[in-house]
Amino acid sequence: MQFKNWSKLISIQNQLKMKTPKRYTITAALPYTNGPVHIGHLAGVYVPADIYTRYLRLKGEDVVFVCGSDEHGVPITIKAKKEGITPQQVVDKYNTIIKDSFADFGISFDNYSRTSAEIHHKTASEFFLKLYNDGEFIEEITEQLYDEEANQYLADRFVIGTCPKCGNEESYGDQCESCGTSHNATDLINPKSSITGNVPTLKETKHWFLPLDKHEAFLKEWILVGHKNDWKPNVLGQVKSWIDDGLRPRAVTRDLDWGIPVPLEGADGKVLYVWFDAPIGYISATKEWAAQNNKDWEPYWKNDDTKLVHFIGKDNIVFHCIIFPAMLKAHGDFVMPENVPANEFLNLEGNKLSTSKNWAVWLHEYLVDFPNQQDALRYALTATAPETKDTDFTWKDFQARNNNELVAIFGNFINRVVVLTSKYYNGLVPEASSLTAIDTEVLTQLQEFPEIISRSIERYRFREASQELMNLARLGNKYLADEEPWKVVKEDPKRVETIMHVALQIAAGLAVLSEPFLPFTSAKLKGILNINQSDKSTATLTWKSVSTEATLLAAKHQINKAELLFSKIEDEEITAQLAKLEATKKSNENEKKTVAPQKETINFDDFTKLDMRVGTILEATKVPKTKKLLQLKVDVGIDVRTIVSGIAESFSPEEIIGQQVTVLCNLAPRTLKGIESQGMILMTDTIDGKLAFVSPEQAIDNGQQIS
Repeated sequence: MQFKNWSKLISIQNQLKMKTPKRYTITAALPYTNGPVHIGHLAGVYVPADIYTRYLRLKGEDVVFVCGSDEHGVPITIKAKKEGITPQQVVDKYNTIIKDSFADFGISFDNYSRTSAEIHHKTASEFFLKLYNDGEFIEEITEQLYDEEANQYLADRFVIGTCPKCGNEESYGDQCESCGTSHNATDLINPKSSITGNVPTLKETKHWFLPLDKHEAFLKEWILVGHKNDWKPNVLGQVKSWIDDGLRPRAVTRDLDWGIPVPLEGADGKVLYVWFDAPIGYISATKEWAAQNNKDWEPYWKNDDTKLVHFIGKDNIVFHCIIFPAMLKAHGDFVMPENVPANEFLNLEGNKLSTSKNWAVWLHEYLVDFPNQQDALRYALTATAPETKDTDFTWKDFQARNNNELVAIFGNFINRVVVLTSKYYNGLVPEASSLTAIDTEVLTQLQEFPEIISRSIERYRFREASQELMNLARLGNKYLADEEPWKVVKEDPKRVETIMHVALQIAAGLAVLSEPFLPFTSAKLKGILNINQSDKSTATLTWKSVSTEATLLAAKHQINKAELLFSKIEDEEITAQLAKLEATKKSNENEKKTVAPQKETINFDDFTKLDMRVGTILEATKVPKTKKLLQLKVDVGIDVRTIVSGIAESFSPEEIIGQQVTVLCNLAPRTLKGIESQGMILMTDTIDGKLAFVSPEQAIDNGQQIS
């Protein structure tokens, strides 16, 4: 069905918003398989998407949550060349790492696919052909950047130059990582081939373009008008900037040998642009899931009563809010996304996360370094999520979130409730007798939390929602602290039965409401409280139960022994992570350093003119009114001479007395700050940028010549 009347389409969509969707299709950005997943990806995309999906499932909604490895494009081929393996080996390696990491971390995809799958190649090719046959593409012969030495067109990451918008001198040919602007390789200023370093030439080639300008009015009406009140300001702002700048045709094909071949005659050596085929991966992943589960995939993508939500980072906004919607509209059979709640960027210890510079906390490494502490990271990333602006992850804050909130608030409350129930009642839920006004107020507040948390989640405010969950744990702690059952039990055991009954209801509520945020904790707590287990004789609770059922755990219900829900993270563990980052920082600094090129060639006679001897520093004093100069007295065997050396920022006078050094003795004297310097001390740089003496390995007599 192809809409011609955009205002009518917007009206229909707005009417549908008023109704409860029959089903939800949730997508998470396809991770690129040229490296593992790091905490920036988790905070920006996968944790919020998983929270949202788990929440919908708890409410009994019909949901499919899909993702998969994005395995095409230039960075894959660059990685393959760098590692000396094939592109297929690259994607196989990282697909396994990424998929296993997600599973171990508890990201609950219904299907995690990959764009190298046959079903994806078929789906993407059919999508392209539908648009091609409908005349939705512009076919043009254009001039593209070409590396003569490499005999290759320079698509996307094969070219680096100056961004025409922000002036970043290391912008890629498809997108500037500094300002986020998407552009064509030919837009770059002073482009260079990333393969050979050569300045490329222009060479003619044929490609197919999606005329985004044709859809500009629709996109403006649909997003900037139709979604002005429910989409995030950062998303609307970026879309508006693009539209205000004027949309232009965008190539959907590339000259490459890695990707989905363009399914047309005469298109040899051309593949579908990775950002054309990648979002179609959501559709193919849904098809794959449906086939595996004997379902019909089409309602999840083609029925107007389906709510489609894309979870992405801000660097993908243009693709999910401009390019993919234009593709869907041109196709005509698919629903449009109801929301694209893109997050901003997460930084690490004050610096921008960087895969290429290894400045990251990699998920697969975290799972090894912090076994069974998935929820600690999930919580820390959610509590500091970059929902409205860039935020900073620090290991100290991570430790504090775990120790001061998860352990001291949530875990402490549960442990006290379960231990006291076991101690007083052998693990049987006591019966409440008469409820006081405080008891009633606490139980009323408990019933309000599902709606409070729901409101935050449904507005994609997951950080806020996580803190509301913690407020429920705080409510439980305060209730116990105020009522003091451990004191009251001696004088009024009946009252304590009521107190513990109420506290156990809060614990049950936490077990259910924590699942979207802390799935491993929720499962462990449900086991302790003996709820929602496979044994049908146990209590079964849902999200709705917490707000509607007066009693979540009935009297005489048997709970199990106490287990610690969380473990403290010690200073030594944090120190180890900070040391790892410091080593990365030093490694990056060293990589930036370049070795000076060889000087002009000299002959042997030139070398023999140099009189270099071993000497020993006898005295050292700072030269007044200077920062760098030390005045030295050096015994060079033939005499004791004065040498002025610029080493004061690397050494104190006291520490170099007695230091053996190499001295160029026959250098013409030079006066520095009124002091005649009679030679030169030979120095070099250390890896951390400090000066070091060029000295003999063992003690040598002063005056010995270097030859």
